[in-house]
Amino acid sequence: MAKARAIIKRLKAVRNIRKITRTMELVATARFKKAMDRATQAAAYTRKISEIVADLSDTLAKSGSAVSHPLLQKHDHESNAILLTLTSNRGLCGGYNSGVLRQAQHRAAELRGAGLNLEIEVSGKRGINFFKFQKVPVAATYTHFEDRPTFEQVDELASRLIQAYISGKLDRLDVAYVKFESMARQRAVVETLLPIGQLGAGTGSSPGASARNVDYEFLPSPEEILEEIVPASFKARLFKCLLDSAVSEQIARMVAMKSATENADDMIRSLRMNYNRARQSQITSELSEIIGGAAALE
Repeated sequence: MAKARAIIKRLKAVRNIRKITRTMELVATARFKKAMDRATQAAAYTRKISEIVADLSDTLAKSGSAVSHPLLQKHDHESNAILLTLTSNRGLCGGYNSGVLRQAQHRAAELRGAGLNLEIEVSGKRGINFFKFQKVPVAATYTHFEDRPTFEQVDELASRLIQAYISGKLDRLDVAYVKFESMARQRAVVETLLPIGQLGAGTGSSPGASARNVDYEFLPSPEEILEEIVPASFKARLFKCLLDSAVSEQIARMVAMKSATENADDMIRSLRMNYNRARQSQITSELSEIIGGAAALE
């Protein structure tokens, strides 16, 4: 009887855990749909601004003007770098955080090996706790982005980084995050966002964009537009990194909770079988005792 009671107790515990994992799976699914809509919209904006930047570059090149902006120019001597690592505030999302942190550690080793003075900035409690456990100093932490980062929040961060780069306090910015490619594919990457480099590069421009022949009327001059559109392009790329990270986190949590729910179902079936066997063995033992007692009375 003690064995059957222990199985029943464990069965109740597994059922309760299954309710939690199933609920978390549904919540992650709902959040994923909202985050994916925002990421898709941001991708369209980033792609379009990339096309405009590429066309502006071609126009200035054809007119003989020098394409110049502080964010496009690589500093002669690189000494200060920032590695921004995007992780989650909550766990239970499979290998999402471990993949990002692995890439971040690898890039940090490369930058330090190149002799750069590296500062690490971390978004998400999981990354903050990881670097704290590793006793790695962190220059800045962020825990307010969650799964719905706003452009206003990103604009504040991006403006600070832009000013640091233009003033010469920052020579390079790398971002480690999980890139959203499709529902079935997300991968941890590290991308260099500053310096931006070639106009239109790395912003998700469509193939053949440079081959388009589009006539623009610039008001004011292309040079003045360049002063505005290059920082806007950087902010859009940084915003998309955060949106991709949010979508990938929800997908990872959704998959992890679905797997946990299925494992709970398997455990419930197994425990039910074990309980039935234990109960059957108990009934057989009781019947044997009754029959043996009756035979002894005869």
